[in-house]
Amino acid sequence: MDDLPVRDELRGQSPYGAPQLDVPVRLNTNENPYPLPEPLVERVAERVAEAARGLNRYPDRDAVELRTRLAEYLTRTGLPGDAAPLTAANVWAANGSNEVIQQLLQTFGGPGRTAIGFEPSYSMHGLIARGTGTGWLSGPRNDDFTIDVAAAREAIAEHRPDVVFITSPNNPTGTAVPADAVRALYEAAQAVRPTLVVVDEAYVEFSHRPSLLPLTEGRPLLVVSRTMSKAFGAAGLRLGYLAAHPAVVDAVQLVRLPYHLSAVTQATALAALEHTDTLLGYVENLKAERDRLVAELLALGYEVTASDANFVQFGRFPDTHAAWRRILDRGVLIRDNGVPGWLRVTAGTPSENDAFLDAVRDLKKEQSA
Repeated sequence: MDDLPVRDELRGQSPYGAPQLDVPVRLNTNENPYPLPEPLVERVAERVAEAARGLNRYPDRDAVELRTRLAEYLTRTGLPGDAAPLTAANVWAANGSNEVIQQLLQTFGGPGRTAIGFEPSYSMHGLIARGTGTGWLSGPRNDDFTIDVAAAREAIAEHRPDVVFITSPNNPTGTAVPADAVRALYEAAQAVRPTLVVVDEAYVEFSHRPSLLPLTEGRPLLVVSRTMSKAFGAAGLRLGYLAAHPAVVDAVQLVRLPYHLSAVTQATALAALEHTDTLLGYVENLKAERDRLVAELLALGYEVTASDANFVQFGRFPDTHAAWRRILDRGVLIRDNGVPGWLRVTAGTPSENDAFLDAVRDLKKEQSA
């Protein structure tokens, strides 16, 4: 109804979502296409059965065991060998990285405060900002979708945001952000006033570059956000987490809902963390398939944005939606993110990728006819 008393900043907005269509090949939501290995499924069942025996009680409110295991994973895979290891005090977990972002904006944003991101980027940053009453600012990117660091520094100095979002690898473009750029933007933000800088690393396990996690050392207002939805192949789990200075972790707990992570969620995530080597092996397969998609699309004459994620942005199309529809008509669902002239495809299994490549070959023939 038009007369609903909805908050002004939510009027005219659309909820986040991707089409969920029943087609043979779905490559539109950046999911890991490989089911969990059977030994992990069995371990999940064991851990959940154990947790089920205590479901009459609330779960561990602070998820200490889970945060400890996540800290160990981050230390092992994201930090150099001579770095001080992370502990549970450096890590917080929530229901997907979106809840992590929401809690950060509830704590450091809110009415009268603003956040800036560099668009096109993950649209949930802006949506969650508006949902928490935080003003949203769109910062500049270059034509190749990298962050225009000089212009970004000027925007930060001009607008004085309370929260800065840096997405690396960036969704939907796949673009990674160099460490020097993050350092520069962090320094620019702190020169204005104490400002939270959030590096969203949802896809970092697929990147050619190392994690930006080491930059948190000596930067108490730098936060790295992660998810188990992508590399861990656990999109249905809904588990996100962050690494930061203990003071930031403590502050976020001021807004968390009581017992926000269920015992079943914690048990499932702990089981997955026991199988990281196997799961990261699937990541290597997907990186190879992503690189194959890039090579094949370039060979077909498409433009491709350099990708450090498990997806590829390609174009350019005079009518993006029409091209998306033509590919869908061939049984392959990809993503029209609203970036003019560009579409995005998730790296799937070899057979799924073959079906996609056949569809875009047909599309290219139509366009050339």
